[in-house]
Amino acid sequence: MKIALAQLNYHIGNFEYNTKKIIDHIEQAKAKGADLVVFAELAICGYPPRDFLEFDEFIDLCEKAAREIATHCKGIACIVGLPVKNDILAGKDLYNAAYFMEDGRLKRVVKKALLPNYDVFDEYRYFEPASHFECVDFKGIKIAVTICEDLWNINNNPLYVAEPMDELIRQKPKLMINIAASPFSYCHDDERIEVLSNNAKKYNLPLLYVNQVGAQTEIIFDGGSLAFDAKGNLIDEMPYFKEELRIYEFADNVITGHHPIQHQTIPDVEQIYEALVLGIKDYFAKSGFSKAVLGLSGGIDSALVCALACRALGPENVMAVLMPSKYSSDHSIQDALDLVSNIGCQHEIIPIKDAADAFDSMMGPAFKGLPFNLTEENIQARCRGIVVMAMSNKFGYILLNTSNKSECAVGYGTLYGDMCGAIGVIGDVYKTQVYQLAHYINKDGVVIPENSIVKPPSAELRPGQKDSDSLPDYDILDKILHQYIELKQSSTAIISQGYDGALVKRIIKMVNTAEFKRYQTPPILRVSPKAFGMGRRMPIVGKYLS
Repeated sequence: MKIALAQLNYHIGNFEYNTKKIIDHIEQAKAKGADLVVFAELAICGYPPRDFLEFDEFIDLCEKAAREIATHCKGIACIVGLPVKNDILAGKDLYNAAYFMEDGRLKRVVKKALLPNYDVFDEYRYFEPASHFECVDFKGIKIAVTICEDLWNINNNPLYVAEPMDELIRQKPKLMINIAASPFSYCHDDERIEVLSNNAKKYNLPLLYVNQVGAQTEIIFDGGSLAFDAKGNLIDEMPYFKEELRIYEFADNVITGHHPIQHQTIPDVEQIYEALVLGIKDYFAKSGFSKAVLGLSGGIDSALVCALACRALGPENVMAVLMPSKYSSDHSIQDALDLVSNIGCQHEIIPIKDAADAFDSMMGPAFKGLPFNLTEENIQARCRGIVVMAMSNKFGYILLNTSNKSECAVGYGTLYGDMCGAIGVIGDVYKTQVYQLAHYINKDGVVIPENSIVKPPSAELRPGQKDSDSLPDYDILDKILHQYIELKQSSTAIISQGYDGALVKRIIKMVNTAEFKRYQTPPILRVSPKAFGMGRRMPIVGKYLS
């Protein structure tokens, strides 16, 4: 038989869009002679639907869409993911499931058992785990159909009594198909391939795996659907960050026409770049917006965000606002103008000196006798926030936040100032990675001015200010932050690696005490295994510092 994998970009809750896309690809697969076409986990409603799942109407619309899709499954069968109601009174109201449809109707329901409940996943909040497993029979071949985690053999819940494939293998299937919603992080592709390869080898069965592609607010899906032979060898790898429909021939218990290949390793910096571009593009397209605004300081962070936005949206749809203060250097203004010239985006120059001076004068009586300090610095940052929000309101632009992960981690930013925005573009990108991305963008010619890359980072909120006045060098800071945030290491464990004890404890305290700021910042595009946001849930008033 011929099996098509449809690696597609869905839109949460947009049933008309998702249904049309699924039907279109059923027809494309049929035109290419496919007998079966396979779509991703929760494709009908989009992943993750979160609390939309608590609305009966949402579930009814899923079922209505499935019935419409089924009418097109004539001369071709289809596997597609959706939430389905649990008709048993006990347990959760829903299953995370897949429909197998053939001859215009539903033939089998496959339910997910291993419900991930870590990092960005919260499936046990909504779904009941499956306890019964049965292969799909199609054209005289038994197919073990599983949903994402059910083929990862990661059992995080003591309620699970069996791995789904351990049950299905007793029914002697000839092929495994896994439908997934596997989020991107820059180190996840290798892990994903290893886990799936090991399962193909363990069960001695060929495996077809389909992932989805696209961004759903902060979560990005990279595609990279896969095929393995029964020995666990990778035999095909679909593109990353792109939609595609691909046909596989299955005969005599083998996926034919393919031989073992090497995984096409993509450098981390390139993966992050493509993910961020896709994240921006989908955030705007799926929210119904087309134009972005950001503050452009002449520094590397805002230059990087501007370059990414121009790639995602087109330079004609990006407005860069230069907002020099009385402390801004001439070279910073020129660096920003050089970027605008290189990249071709729109720009405005709106100085904030008069606004900041007006606030200083207004607050003078209340602050009488007190020295200039962080308060006046923050007033300048908030003046800039007012300016870019005014541009957003007046022209319908969406404001891009330009704070990096190092700054977000230690609270080096001003609430309602440089921390405002609708989407945090590089809030999961450490400062050291920001430099790597800038060099990557410049690999074929200068886009980001060299001076923005080489000059010492500064917010320019007081004379001669540098980030290093308040923070350790980023090379050291980022390594300690990675140990604490991504690897969840204690201060003792980090210090044992040779880092200065007082510095480690200071950094960890800064991370923990800045939690209240992160609660008030925009969603952040997730590119690492542990991003700030829905996958990292910390108390604001907690006192744990190590």
